[in-house]
Amino acid sequence: MISKNIFSRLVFFSAAAITLSSKLNAQNKNIVLSIQDDSLKVPIENVIVKSGKKNYQSDVNGSVSIISDKSEIEISVQKTSYEKKKLILKLTGDTSIVINLKVSLTDLNEISVLADKENNFGVGHLNNVEGTAIYAGKKSDVIILDDLNANLATNNQRQLFAKVAGLNIFEIDGAGLQMGIGGRGLSPNRMANFNTRQNGYDIAADALGYPESYYTPPSEAIDRIEIVRGAASLQYGTQFGGLVNFKFKHPDETAKKFNVLSRQTVGSYGFLNSFNSFSGKVNKLSYYTFFQYKHGDGWRPNSNFDQYAAHAALKYRFTDNVNLKIEYTLSNLLAKQPGGLTDNDYAVDADRSIRGRNWMQIKWNQFASDLNWKLNDRTNISWLSFGLYADRNSIGNLGKADKADVLTKKRDLQTDNYRNLGTELRLLHRYKFLNRNSTFLVGTRYYMGTTYRKQGLGTATDLPEFDFKNPSLIETSDFKFPNANFAAFTENLWNVSSRFTITPGVRFEHVSTNSNGYFNEVSLATNGDTLSFKQNFENQSSNRAFVLGGLGLSFKPTKKTELYANFSQNYRAVNFNDLRIVSPNFKVDANLKDETGYTADLGYRSSIKDFLYVDVSAYYLYYKGRMGTITMVTDGSTYRLRTNVSDSRNMGLEGFAELNFLKLFNKDTKYTWSVFANLAYTDAKYINSKQTSLVNKWVEYAPSFIGKGGMSFKTKHFGTTLQYSYTEKQYADANNTVKATADASSGLIPSYAVVDWSVNYTWKWASIYTGINNLTNTKYYTRRSDGYPGPGILPSDPINFYVTLQVKF
Repeated sequence: MISKNIFSRLVFFSAAAITLSSKLNAQNKNIVLSIQDDSLKVPIENVIVKSGKKNYQSDVNGSVSIISDKSEIEISVQKTSYEKKKLILKLTGDTSIVINLKVSLTDLNEISVLADKENNFGVGHLNNVEGTAIYAGKKSDVIILDDLNANLATNNQRQLFAKVAGLNIFEIDGAGLQMGIGGRGLSPNRMANFNTRQNGYDIAADALGYPESYYTPPSEAIDRIEIVRGAASLQYGTQFGGLVNFKFKHPDETAKKFNVLSRQTVGSYGFLNSFNSFSGKVNKLSYYTFFQYKHGDGWRPNSNFDQYAAHAALKYRFTDNVNLKIEYTLSNLLAKQPGGLTDNDYAVDADRSIRGRNWMQIKWNQFASDLNWKLNDRTNISWLSFGLYADRNSIGNLGKADKADVLTKKRDLQTDNYRNLGTELRLLHRYKFLNRNSTFLVGTRYYMGTTYRKQGLGTATDLPEFDFKNPSLIETSDFKFPNANFAAFTENLWNVSSRFTITPGVRFEHVSTNSNGYFNEVSLATNGDTLSFKQNFENQSSNRAFVLGGLGLSFKPTKKTELYANFSQNYRAVNFNDLRIVSPNFKVDANLKDETGYTADLGYRSSIKDFLYVDVSAYYLYYKGRMGTITMVTDGSTYRLRTNVSDSRNMGLEGFAELNFLKLFNKDTKYTWSVFANLAYTDAKYINSKQTSLVNKWVEYAPSFIGKGGMSFKTKHFGTTLQYSYTEKQYADANNTVKATADASSGLIPSYAVVDWSVNYTWKWASIYTGINNLTNTKYYTRRSDGYPGPGILPSDPINFYVTLQVKF
């Protein structure tokens, strides 16, 4: 009887299990998607597939597996440079589907941040191929500004670049009028060691002859900032620092005809910023435009400024395969400059000013057109043309910081006029090699720029007057610097396997630099009147051609993990228009020679689901005949000399990591509580110098350690970030002068630490952003200047606050 009951129960439970199993199998269907290039018929990895609230990503074989218990599901499939696809799948059982994606022009030159942004950290890296550019195997960073909690109204560089390792920053004005960043032991001065671009085109004063950036794109207009280190020399120019590209928000191509964003900011020391943008689409024409007004009194006397900026971009789509975008950017700045301080003055009273007659005026007009043409599913062409019509004028007392300003003495006036034109044509072709998708890039660039530079005597007033006293006979110098550059470059991305890529590249450069004008040896009276002068005429020309090479490697053990390495050669031409600046504190060696060298990177980056992002790398940068500044004493007079100081080698480690604690415990949480750390160690030394006293000396403005760390908390409507920044001590000259000179142009720059705090809250169409920069009121400085805007110590801003009100509709 017992055995019979047991047998009956076994039969019952077996039947129930079979029934339940069949029901479960009927409910859960396995959908396998195989995603491939429509033309090449090769798998596409890292494709984002959305189904309901879940996101999936294709593996190296282009495969995605989805489990669903529904009879019908809707999926969307998207990846950079491919057309987005939506499908409705009717499910009766397990299904396998092949999805073919066509190359799209719509996403050309745009970065896909879906894969890198799913962590919501505001930082990522460029994909292997973006538009008509190849970034495989290169060290790159992408900053997504919408994900940052930062003081955008003042372009606060500590916060903007908080998650990019190894950047040294010049913080000489708290309003973000001019940006100064340098990496890997290179000077931050006006970003001169980077190829600086806006929407892909050059914005420096003269990309070849004077690569300093006097114009700073407003952060409130920026969608993302792209940074590619030294390996960018093959595609974007030969600078050792690499590329920095500020990409504005795009013309809105949705159905909405009119969108408005208005941000109004007030802050400490009379700071006021008004930013207003408009975007939309009418038929085939889309547009984006903004206007900005910025004013401030500054925290030191004689620091007031006014700035106007405007931008307009029109994009017309002739067909699905052809579009044209034209842009115009305007920026006008008038700023009074308080000058530098001696070490004694700084120690006693850092907010004082001993210069009340120094002014700078910048007028910037930038033009660009960008034509994109999709010839077929495999081939794209982009043609970028640009021009610059700009002026930079400065007037004031350039005397040493330990000398008082004689108010009756005529001021030193310098005027620069920049007239530049350039064009860049690129072709990117996808082809099949060994049954794998490979990409070939070829491009050419022609650039010509002319700088007109004059230096002489201006008025003796304290007004912003930029007229020479004797316009027919400039007292100091009057030069014209025409420069021309032709370049041709190519790179090829080979997918050796589904995980390993090799990207060799080569660049040919022809450079022509010229100078034509005169300089005077002048004898002046005590009141500034000219007693006598000797005029010296110069007409110089230099033409040279060279080839640069490079190689990039990338290995992806998993979908979200990558090992990368690259090597590329670099070059920097002597700038003729640097040779004739006359300053009592600064001289230039007339026999300056071009700089050459190379950069190598080895790195690892990984994103673990949406709670951890890591990017660590090691680098080696070799600089032959590096230009630098040394302190010289002649006949009891101290001055700084810019010359080919020595060879140098910079090497170091860089690392960034961010962890979202809440996602560790609940992957579906809508909240973010993250901690990030950004650390960089640099060992930058002079080697192989004819001046034995410089061997093993630290390269100037190359702190051995830079660290940033912070914590963020975000909800749907609220966010706050606390950030700590530390920079180790650094030297202002190649002599590694510790005890400051009397004029403060040379000496040690002590280490410093700064804390920033930001908060924001959003309700429907309105938002408020507020915060405190330099929360602990640290007294510090980041630069000793030997000319404008000094000379002397340039103190950084003390504690200050801001409040921004934003409306968007």
